[in-house]
Amino acid sequence: MKKTSSPCNLQSSHRKHSSIISKDHGSPPTHPVLNYIRKVVGAFTVLVFWRKKATGAVTGAKKSNNRVEGASFSTDISTGSSKSSSRFKFSSSYGSSSTTSGLVGTVSFTLEEIYKATENFSPINKIGDGGFGTVYKGKLKDGSLVAVKRAKKNDYDKRLSLEYRNEVLTLSKIEHLNLVRLFGYAEHRDERIIVVEYVGNGTLREHLDGTRGDGLELAERLDIAIDVAHAVTYLHMYTDPPIIHRDIKASNILITEKLRAKVADFGFARLTAGDPSATHISTNIKGTTGYLDPEYLRTYQLTEKSDVYSFGVLLVELVTGRYPIDQKRPLKERVTIRWAMQKLKEREAILVMDPRLRRSPASNMAVEKVLELANRCLASVRSSRPSMKECAEVLWRIRKDLKEKSLSSSSASTSHQSANFPRRDAKKSREKTFGIQEGESYKFISA
Repeated sequence: MKKTSSPCNLQSSHRKHSSIISKDHGSPPTHPVLNYIRKVVGAFTVLVFWRKKATGAVTGAKKSNNRVEGASFSTDISTGSSKSSSRFKFSSSYGSSSTTSGLVGTVSFTLEEIYKATENFSPINKIGDGGFGTVYKGKLKDGSLVAVKRAKKNDYDKRLSLEYRNEVLTLSKIEHLNLVRLFGYAEHRDERIIVVEYVGNGTLREHLDGTRGDGLELAERLDIAIDVAHAVTYLHMYTDPPIIHRDIKASNILITEKLRAKVADFGFARLTAGDPSATHISTNIKGTTGYLDPEYLRTYQLTEKSDVYSFGVLLVELVTGRYPIDQKRPLKERVTIRWAMQKLKEREAILVMDPRLRRSPASNMAVEKVLELANRCLASVRSSRPSMKECAEVLWRIRKDLKEKSLSSSSASTSHQSANFPRRDAKKSREKTFGIQEGESYKFISA
């Protein structure tokens, strides 16, 4: 299969240099006038060659005053140094982790198309704000809904520029059902834009807060945890080189209409060293307070187990519904993981359950097992933490046990439903959440 070349080189590349040494052996003497003519003809030939090469470099799109051309920039992620041209280009959404650049195919856009998709970045289409900038809902001419991330316009903010390149580089290398897809990216003067898949049902944090949806049942929270575990396992084990997300948290988990999860926001993501013998990456601290690995904070050494720690915090967040750090709580409960792990140690795990979740023998058992897994993820020494793959396997078993115990009880249809949420039709709930029709056996379907 012919390998597609990348339109945008985001990594510092090693160029192969070759030297060609030519020697004349026994060439017959020539007349000075003939030598002069040959030099003139040779110089003209070289000029024509380079003019053709320069013309060929810009023939990838139709001639148009408003056509946006290919962006070319290289980035050294460890230092943040970068070189950028004044052109820009969009990539297709399907990146391959097996290629050097991770980019396959190109899709050209005009500025008019981007403005039209977002209605000139209308406030009506604004769907969020973040450290990177503002996110808008957009609609492409083929009807595809997208999220357009528009960076803050600050030419002097090198941090934002680096985060932009980090996110584009990472998204271009990944393709997984539980990770947001890249549609395209752009950089032109003070515009830095990333176009990604639109997930329109808010974030996990919004669902836990009750500002989105009807509330999440315990089974649905377990499904979300499994989705996130699958996504991060893919980043750690099935990309080349492996990728460390560095910012796993509830507000970076997007929820689909079927209440499944997609991990987003790769601004802090870091590619691991190409050396398989390397045990860590020495780097500056990036992440969110409350989710940060204490060993990473202490040593500045980043590993995949730093994501595992953050995932442990996320598990506690899913069970309790609380923020990792909540200043409104009593002093002993302000650091949620510390409070929850103490209750687990005292065999009172049921006390940390989100009060909106219904208690039952099946749900109590599931919550305790989730907290036990979280406790392992939160180990102070990274070598004691499980891998993300093991986390996914443990959560699978917990989810399976919850379903079996719930079905075997007399209240099978309500044993794991939330106490204060509207009652749902069992058949419709199964079809919506799991894709199960009547008469079918249970099977897990991802986002």
